[in-house]
Amino acid sequence: MISVDSIAVEFSGETLFSNVSFVINENDKIALMGKNGAGKSTMMKIIAGVQKATRGHIRYPKEAVIAYLPQHLLTDDNCTVFEEASKAFSHVFEMKQEMDRLNHALETRTDYESKEYMDIIEKVTDLGEKFYSIEEINYDAEVEKALQGLGFKREDFTRSTSEFSGGWRMRIELAKILLQKPDLILLDEPTNHVDIESVIWLEDFLLNKAKAVIVISHDKTFIDNITNRTIEVTMGRIYDYKANYSHYLQLREDRRAHQIKAYQEQQKFITETKDFIERFKGTYSKTNQVNSRERMLEKLEIIEIDEIDTSSLKLRFPPSMRSGDYPVIAKDLSKSYGDHVVFKNANMAIARGEKVSFVGRNGEGKSTMIKAIMGEIDFEGSCELGHNAKVGYFAQNQASLLDPDLTIFQTVDEVAEGDVRTQIKNILGQFMFGGDDIDKKVSVLSGGEKTRLAMVKLLLEPVNVLILDEPTNHLDLKSKDVLKEALLAFDGTLILVSHDRDFLQGLSQKVFEFKEKRVIEHFETIDDFLIRNRIENLKEIDLKN
Repeated sequence: MISVDSIAVEFSGETLFSNVSFVINENDKIALMGKNGAGKSTMMKIIAGVQKATRGHIRYPKEAVIAYLPQHLLTDDNCTVFEEASKAFSHVFEMKQEMDRLNHALETRTDYESKEYMDIIEKVTDLGEKFYSIEEINYDAEVEKALQGLGFKREDFTRSTSEFSGGWRMRIELAKILLQKPDLILLDEPTNHVDIESVIWLEDFLLNKAKAVIVISHDKTFIDNITNRTIEVTMGRIYDYKANYSHYLQLREDRRAHQIKAYQEQQKFITETKDFIERFKGTYSKTNQVNSRERMLEKLEIIEIDEIDTSSLKLRFPPSMRSGDYPVIAKDLSKSYGDHVVFKNANMAIARGEKVSFVGRNGEGKSTMIKAIMGEIDFEGSCELGHNAKVGYFAQNQASLLDPDLTIFQTVDEVAEGDVRTQIKNILGQFMFGGDDIDKKVSVLSGGEKTRLAMVKLLLEPVNVLILDEPTNHLDLKSKDVLKEALLAFDGTLILVSHDRDFLQGLSQKVFEFKEKRVIEHFETIDDFLIRNRIENLKEIDLKN
């Protein structure tokens, strides 16, 4: 059991949260929720021990192992994938090396009666008790199982970590965490950049093999599937629910309804009390009553209603000219990088108004196909955009393409047209850019802020073909809902690559599966695709590995 005791965090005189206490039990699976800036990541860092609270303590059992996966991490580039993942067991290897060193010292020393000799015996005994109490493990087999579960192929094991993108490096770090079998796993946005099959594998691991887990995630399906408790950070305090995310939303609405009722009753009491004081102030016979009520008002603790976004803004893509019958057509399309074949002889015809999903494990060619459609890479075969196709493209690196010298407001203003220009501040607020933030230059924004800004910019461009490659990374649940509503109302053609099952649900009527160097067309929704392939059953995934 790990306890958070009365922690508080203050920055420059501002209180982020104060007097927060809760207990983490052995098998708790906790979703840490709250709006951006509420202090979720800060609280997680404090529990992980990488940041200090202004006041309060985190209390752990003596032998507790805490593992933490931050949003942004650095993996060394001086070893292979397998070697990096094996560092999860470095403490065991170091313990064995130290035992060997001490035993060698005992064999070579002759000062059997000295204090130094007796100290070495004591150290060897203590280390031996710890070392031999560790369950005997086939370390190589465990590393292999974890890496394959997270999407790595055997041929990847000997490749340098420097050859992999940030998303894949995150998986290596995640493998190290899972292999440590910690008492508490702390995960900050673990599903970003991870494909659907690997997310399902992670869900099963966290549910069936992990002990306590605390997760921050904007993937609603993921947190609903793995959590049994929700801790909401809001207005400097927490609310603790023994419920998963969806149930928590209902309970939170009930809580706000009670708060509103209590607040209204209190305001009525305050008004009536003030009226009494004003009416009888200066009346000698009522002096004691007036003074008593004035003191009562001074001591009264005003009921606060939890923050909630009450905006009703509905974004719609601006109208664009009608495209031809088939905005995207590919025939016998093949792409290789040297000897590595990504896919071959792929065919697809996407009709005007169709909404399709590209699915498959990372590295199977989804983003490569999009680059071929956009004419960004060379390929064999043909791939053409149809008549009048005007494409809006959101790439995984879209954030890096923004002009760093423009402000947030200027970035959006230069693409907004017509009446929507009068709503720019509201639109930016919907995507968490409020107040003075809109005057910040793009160059000072974080990666997540740039991603959200690039998405706002795309939402305002008049296009009839939208191509979105992992658009929901870094978007919170509300921003994703705004984007999804806009896409559902979009009357053009949509090509979508995403690992977010909740976001994909209801958005596409056709699936193109990228698998084993092929592109397979399925006339079904993403839900039907997942059910048909039974990839929600982990045993099926294991059989495919």
